[in-house]
Amino acid sequence: MEKTVIEPWIVDESTDEFFVPDYINQLAEEVLQSYDLSVKSIQVITTKPDKGGAIWKLETNLGPKSLKLLHRRPTRSLFSLGAQEYLVDVQEARVPPIVKTKDGKNYVEAGGKLWFVAEWIEPLAPVTKDLEGAKQLCYALGEFHRLSKGYIPPEQAEIASRLHKWPKNYGKVITKMDWFRNIAKAYEEMPASSYLLDVIDEFEEQARRGLERLNQSSYFELIKLGNAYWGLVHQDYGWSNGQMGDDGMWIIDLDGVAFDLPIRDLRKLITGTMADLYRWDVTWVREMIKAYHEANPITAQLYEILMIDLSMPNEFYKNIKEVVYEPEIFLNEQTTQLIQTIVETEHSKWPVLEEIQDDWKEVE
Repeated sequence: MEKTVIEPWIVDESTDEFFVPDYINQLAEEVLQSYDLSVKSIQVITTKPDKGGAIWKLETNLGPKSLKLLHRRPTRSLFSLGAQEYLVDVQEARVPPIVKTKDGKNYVEAGGKLWFVAEWIEPLAPVTKDLEGAKQLCYALGEFHRLSKGYIPPEQAEIASRLHKWPKNYGKVITKMDWFRNIAKAYEEMPASSYLLDVIDEFEEQARRGLERLNQSSYFELIKLGNAYWGLVHQDYGWSNGQMGDDGMWIIDLDGVAFDLPIRDLRKLITGTMADLYRWDVTWVREMIKAYHEANPITAQLYEILMIDLSMPNEFYKNIKEVVYEPEIFLNEQTTQLIQTIVETEHSKWPVLEEIQDDWKEVE
């Protein structure tokens, strides 16, 4: 099994959603032999077949644990494992502690990937899907960002940082808008193509204005402060990865953490929440930002970047970018409805952003 390399696997109608190939299950059993645990049962909880990752819940003689097969490059996984250890051991954050192997390591390497065992925190429950729940999520996110400051990755780890990539990412959004336009023209007979062509200019212009504003903002000044100063973003934070335990909010699934300006996570949480509401609500947005600020103070300069990032066509880009892979399938009636919903929601965004634009003028 030493030469086995874990690859993504195919899931179709004939396979269970929790299907994991036999050779990976066999590797999991071998990995667990590196731990001083007596495993009573093992159950697949979630899989990432397209990337080659999985999570199992273990019932052991030392209580419930999780076993994770990390799908990223081992050097990248070392970065996130180091972050998890730093948050638990140094900062005492409510993040699941890593269980050490028999020889005191954080992980086991098998199949060209890193595996690790962590404590399974019980009980955990999602917060309520209302404003109060959103505020709890935002406060916990701010706390996570504050505690992640000062993290120095292990020497062998690759540095995962998005701190300097904002202009390039904004530029990519602008470039892809032209791709979307050309694809819609090439597949003009498809139901969603005309709707996409009707709105693409407006969203492209939003992205152009966003990049112009970013280039004229404090962004370049802020990133000079460096990775350790700003700390980590989660990159996939929301109702499933921030959950309430007996002693407060826990943040789980840290596999994708990276250095970045912290308000990127907050922006994603706000735009995703507004998309779920199908409209932008000024009270929700204000209260979410305030709750975050209580745990990790936002300066006027950082607030300016948050406003710029909120003004980007984030939901449109996130939902439409799949068109480049299979346009003849993607540009269907369902996508027509999706575009109409996004446009309606976006139109309610601008009065909200205008109203809150100057909220942080007095903040030092």
